[in-house]
Amino acid sequence: MRLRLIAVGTRQPDWVDSATQGYLRRLRAPWRCELVEIEAPTRGTRGAEDAVRREGERVLAALRDRERVVLLDETGKTLATRELAARLGVLAGESPDLALLIGGPDGHAPAVRARAAESWSLSRLTLPHGLARVLLAEQLYRAQTVLLGHPYHRD
Repeated sequence: MRLRLIAVGTRQPDWVDSATQGYLRRLRAPWRCELVEIEAPTRGTRGAEDAVRREGERVLAALRDRERVVLLDETGKTLATRELAARLGVLAGESPDLALLIGGPDGHAPAVRARAAESWSLSRLTLPHGLARVLLAEQLYRAQTVLLGHPYHRD
């Protein structure tokens, strides 16, 4: 399964980049994951709504036709680690290409939401976007280890 973590924002602290890439490098074949950063538009005088729309256009332009799109959003479905692993296992069989989207500070544009097949929440807490990247990368790695039958700390 080819995974693309598509995240709005191009300037993250070094610890975010290091941790995210560290977890993504741990993923084993047949999973491959790349991080795609989308530059956040400036708000200017038009405000947040216009910025979200322009950001959505950039995200949609980055998506590939064959990708199944999953939004990461505070209102999405909350999954436990084993549930996430099981869902990713199903998705790996259904679609070889999966895009996981982390939006900007004002959320996802309506057009991006319309393109998504499903929406997941990493937490009911409000997370900084850099931390959401790290958390998602770590959970992808953990889900793969569960699917590969590695010992899980809850067993």
